[in-house]
Amino acid sequence: MSYQKRKIIMKNNKYSFWLLIAVFALALLFSSFVNSLNKRNQLHFPYQKAGLTSAQAAAHLLSRFTYGASPSDLDLVQKIGLENWFEQQLAGNLADEDLNVKLSRFDAINLSNTEAENIFPRNAQLINFAIKEGYLNKDSVNKSDNKAYRDKIQALMKAKGYRPQQELFRQLISQKILRATYTKNQMRELMTDFWFNHFNVSLNKNQCAIYIPAFERDVIRPNVFGKFEDLLLATAKSPAMLMYLDNSASSGNNTSIQEKIENVKNNAKKFRGANINQANKRKAAGINENYARELMELHTLGVDGGYTQSDVTQAAKILTGWTIAPMGKNGYGGAIQKVLDKVGEQNLIKNGFVREGDFLFANNRHDDAEKYVLGKKFAAGGGYQEGVDLLKMLANHQATSKFIAKKIATRFVSDNPPQSLIDQMAKTFLVTKGDLNEVMKTMVSAPEFWSKTALREKTKSPFEFAISAVRSMGAQVNQPYQLYTWINKMGQQMYSYQAPTGFPDSGQYWINTGSLLNRMNFGLALASQRIPGIAFNLIAINDHHEPESAEAALEAYSKIFMPQRNLNETIARLKPMLSNPNLEENIAKAAEKNTLPQQMNTQMIETDLMGESDRMVTNKKGKKAIENSFVRQKNGSTTMLSQVVGLIIGSPEFQRK
Repeated sequence: MSYQKRKIIMKNNKYSFWLLIAVFALALLFSSFVNSLNKRNQLHFPYQKAGLTSAQAAAHLLSRFTYGASPSDLDLVQKIGLENWFEQQLAGNLADEDLNVKLSRFDAINLSNTEAENIFPRNAQLINFAIKEGYLNKDSVNKSDNKAYRDKIQALMKAKGYRPQQELFRQLISQKILRATYTKNQMRELMTDFWFNHFNVSLNKNQCAIYIPAFERDVIRPNVFGKFEDLLLATAKSPAMLMYLDNSASSGNNTSIQEKIENVKNNAKKFRGANINQANKRKAAGINENYARELMELHTLGVDGGYTQSDVTQAAKILTGWTIAPMGKNGYGGAIQKVLDKVGEQNLIKNGFVREGDFLFANNRHDDAEKYVLGKKFAAGGGYQEGVDLLKMLANHQATSKFIAKKIATRFVSDNPPQSLIDQMAKTFLVTKGDLNEVMKTMVSAPEFWSKTALREKTKSPFEFAISAVRSMGAQVNQPYQLYTWINKMGQQMYSYQAPTGFPDSGQYWINTGSLLNRMNFGLALASQRIPGIAFNLIAINDHHEPESAEAALEAYSKIFMPQRNLNETIARLKPMLSNPNLEENIAKAAEKNTLPQQMNTQMIETDLMGESDRMVTNKKGKKAIENSFVRQKNGSTTMLSQVVGLIIGSPEFQRK
């Protein structure tokens, strides 16, 4: 072999050697990167640095991410590992066969908006139908105190298969109570409640009430662990939100429908003078800024998010034409449906109209001029897409990251969360483009979450309080609406907070003299089995050991209902109350005197749903009281033990989480 060939071979071998080294180095580098990424994504809870034991940390985790620990939950979390349990809850896909069986008796909770419109007409609609069908004379309207009048309305409903809306709302409330009580995916239900409250809509607004079941089921619950922008966009398009904040009626400067539909074949003559503007002229009364304002102040940027009134107005113009699609035979949008039938939906789509399920973008009602929001230019003629772009811009804004981070931390850490924690969560929000799971992981992996100053710092809402009580007792909830009457009595009318802010997330809002007495009254009523449809066995909770004395019962059951806490002070406060033979009666009377008036939706209490024996007795003043309110205890309870357990549930310590 010549010298030249040997030289070439050696040179090639040298290149191969260094290439192999380079590949090996790259492999090591990539492996190191993957390991680093895995470590970063792998959860690790620093509770030991805060001086907490595994059991104490598990109790804290359960207090914040469930509606109250059931008797076996503490052991389960420690067994599978705190981080594994949290990841499992974030996935939110555990099988819920038992819950599904309990929900199966509610036949209206899975109806589409259109089906709900067709089955549960509004009162005003019923009257119009009755007049049109000849059941009523228009001169007899508003004489609902007349039995004959009511009988005619009932006859119409029976003939047409209509049902009162109160049934739908009652089923909505009952399913929420059952889900919170029984679901294995506790965090999904907690986050559904959190985000529903964030994007609040209210049964008190009749125009949107019928759409609220689907809003929670199809818009909120499926999106609680995804990207914030997806959740925001879904709420913006939902009929419940469009009606609640009036964007469905918002209309900007637009060209006539004839100009929008230049390419419609053979329809111009038919369509002249019968356009969508005319079909909607009752509703389209100009630009409505309600949604745009709350979108910025409550849903994204926050009140201090740096926007101006001009930004609100410009955003409102961008969102003109965002309305609801026709739903139901006689529901909102009926006039639009006639136009769609005449012109053809495909022809409208070709001309910039967008229909997605129950959402409709009516291009002819859209302000198609140039706009500016937060310094960003939205070119003229942007149509539907500029609304999407606006929502995505707001969803991923720096001010939004801080606002959402603080709101989540306020719910799950403390009423005044540390700024250091908010900053960490906001950074994750921005880096992950609003990945809500990652924001939750950042929060629970931070030392601030496990700080002893955060333990039991939050106060349960009436809903959380009632559900935590029945879960702690391992109770069977056979009549969920009975719990609602107490939840309402304690100050929280579910799905009915009228302001778009949603219920305040502050202990000061929930706690006052009247609410404390009502909570104690609830605890005593529950423990002594004076709430129909709630079944449990107090002795079985204590492994079938009956305490020898009231003091022994107080110590034993306090540890069961409030595990891993220092209860010396609580027990010392409750002990003097054990010897009061008239305690329940005294508490009930005091609670009645101090009860604040509620915004009662009386319609929802009128109908007894599906045979549920939620029998109410009405006194002369119109107040409701549950029958058999003072009966002797049964099913493994004693008078002494039920009073002790009632005191524990009603104690201030049990109301903390």
